[in-house]
Amino acid sequence: MNNKIEEFKKWVKNKKVAVLGIGISNTPLIKYLASMGVDVTAFDKAEKEKLEPILASFEGLDIRYCLGENYLKHLNGFDLIFRTPGMRYDLPELVKAKENGAEITSEMEVFFDLCPAEIFAVTGSDGKSTTTTLIYNMLKEAGYNCWLGGNIGIPLLSSIEDIKETDKVVLELSSFQLHTMKKSPQTAVITNISPNHLDIHKSMEEYVEAKKNIFIHQPEETKWGKTRLIINYDNGITREFAGQAKGEAVYFSRRSQLEEGAVLENGMLVYKAKGKTVDLVKADEIIIPGAHNIENYLAASAAVINHVKPEAIYKVATTFKGVEHRIELVRELNGVKFYNSSIDSSPSRTIACLNTFKQKVILIAGGKDKGIPYDAIGEPIIEKVKCLVLIGATASKIEKSLDDAIERTGKGRDIERIHCSTYEEAVKSAYSKAQKGDIVVLSPASTSFDMFKNFEERGRKFKELVMGL
Repeated sequence: MNNKIEEFKKWVKNKKVAVLGIGISNTPLIKYLASMGVDVTAFDKAEKEKLEPILASFEGLDIRYCLGENYLKHLNGFDLIFRTPGMRYDLPELVKAKENGAEITSEMEVFFDLCPAEIFAVTGSDGKSTTTTLIYNMLKEAGYNCWLGGNIGIPLLSSIEDIKETDKVVLELSSFQLHTMKKSPQTAVITNISPNHLDIHKSMEEYVEAKKNIFIHQPEETKWGKTRLIINYDNGITREFAGQAKGEAVYFSRRSQLEEGAVLENGMLVYKAKGKTVDLVKADEIIIPGAHNIENYLAASAAVINHVKPEAIYKVATTFKGVEHRIELVRELNGVKFYNSSIDSSPSRTIACLNTFKQKVILIAGGKDKGIPYDAIGEPIIEKVKCLVLIGATASKIEKSLDDAIERTGKGRDIERIHCSTYEEAVKSAYSKAQKGDIVVLSPASTSFDMFKNFEERGRKFKELVMGL
């Protein structure tokens, strides 16, 4: 065990600790702290009855609880407070606790402080999960012992004592996790940035600044060599970050022919550096479809190119079948294919999803409104959708975007629309409109929090309903 971990364990043992949120990311953290004998209180807005399955897993551990609607009112007298991702750092209760001497942190911030291994981290508005998984698989293919965490995989702080200096850690990081980060990884990847999560962030500027924390705290060099920032040349926001990188800034581009970086050139993904060009894989050999996945492969390849041989990149590209809930084929029933793309929580994700299909589809869309514009989704719906099944708070925004696009273009008046109040109704309605050879896809263009805990739960519900047809 490294000295930092030993020091942390000694330090935290004498603290009164609060963990805010008894969810996926904090459950292992609560267990880890309690197993060390730390005085820990777990807080959550949900009542005890809703949390029973999780609380049962804590049996035998000495944990206090503060549950229910007004749970944050009791956030008094703590030395250390772990904030859950998605909870703003400037909530009045947290500000007051900080003024009273509490240290506010998060599972991910402490992990960065303690991790002995080289960290590769990915953020962006779209493509995070796929790119993170590709980097993980490429490094594993090259023979490294790897850990996958952050927004996907497992919360890694509870495994910190098992991570070795020679391992590689690959993280997907959301703007919520990055918002208060004071450290950056050795290799930072930003897939793209577009308006997102503006129901939590106060402005687009704040959202962008949160994303920048993935690289802004990088030194020029560490024991692993120069730090690296991998950014999308084709995205106007990320392209400008190159001048702020302290280490090496590397572009990837699907659309532009760059002299250096990872690019698509005559149908081949290549990496250019120091006057040399390395062929990686032909675009049409990549198993997972879509132009956006070419971008994900370019980003991942640029991130690992100094650690793996091109053969490892090729092997992953020609064998990896995709991430669950991302254009995932669920079933074919009577000639109708059903795809689950529940991870599509923004219009840009849904547009990318629709563009992977060569035919018009039956689209199930809608969910919680997170304050972002839907103007751009109308014309892609006209081009790619034959029947639109709408559900949730954003249904009206999606429909208005479609109406505006019809008004502008004069096309799409024949697109059938169905409004539903439940997922059962939406799946049945979509199937009732499908004929042999049709495709039904769940790509909500919205978050899941109106009806579900997260997009995974939404995707699982969709799959369960489809399998029940």
